[in-house]
Amino acid sequence: MAPNTTPTSITPTLAFAGSAAATALWFAALVAVPELQRSDLSIIVARIAVHLIVLGGTWAALSRTSFITSERTWAWLAIAVPLTLWHGAAWFIVAHGLLLPGAVSIPLLPLMIVVPTAIVITLLSRSDRIGVLLDVMPVNWLIGLQAYRVIGGVFLANWLAGTTPGVFALPAGTGDVITGLMALPTAAVLASGRPGSTRAALFWNLFGIADLVVAVTMGALTTPGPLQQLALDHPNLTTGTYPTAIIPAFTVPTSLVLHALSLRQLLRRTRGAATIAV
Repeated sequence: MAPNTTPTSITPTLAFAGSAAATALWFAALVAVPELQRSDLSIIVARIAVHLIVLGGTWAALSRTSFITSERTWAWLAIAVPLTLWHGAAWFIVAHGLLLPGAVSIPLLPLMIVVPTAIVITLLSRSDRIGVLLDVMPVNWLIGLQAYRVIGGVFLANWLAGTTPGVFALPAGTGDVITGLMALPTAAVLASGRPGSTRAALFWNLFGIADLVVAVTMGALTTPGPLQQLALDHPNLTTGTYPTAIIPAFTVPTSLVLHALSLRQLLRRTRGAATIAV
């Protein structure tokens, strides 16, 4: 099967410049207007916007399949309803302070990251309809979508404000910003079909996954609890505070799912192209 790409006039350089300019303006606003940062409005708006974009993109991808209207509708609902319930449950837990140190007796945040991610990836990997969806969806969509990862720069803003330890904020925030900044350029390269574009997309996915692993690890090591080994004199409290905690509680696991889907899509296209070549 030949790669399914979407023609685009946007060059990787232009995509990076646009992403960098928008990110710089957003970050400058957070630093220059402390009230904006304290209100956490940017996180709330971004999370809602990303959720709607994912649902809209899913419907657009389904529209490319040969499914009849009723099949597309049920397939969309089968994705949209569980995703929305997952998002709502995570928001409820975060809003009620259940991720604050000592709020519950179990390691709730690690469970919220590992368990749903493992279940969702397992179910999606075994779904034939998801396979069909990935085959007709342009390979750059799942990558370009994660431009939202620049929102992790909020940790850097918190570090500058003195509310988050640098040992967590610097690797977590920097890795997120790099992943987000490179999402659109990587998507543009992939859409152009240039030689090496698939390798670049695979590398971007692996870097994005590594960033999430580092962020979760450093978060556990700096947050008050049995795993804390760092930042003992200035513990990391933001990962349990509303609404910033929605990032590790929901954004991290859903980002891991998007990476898994993107890797599956890239590998399916690569195997398909190799089969045709043979």
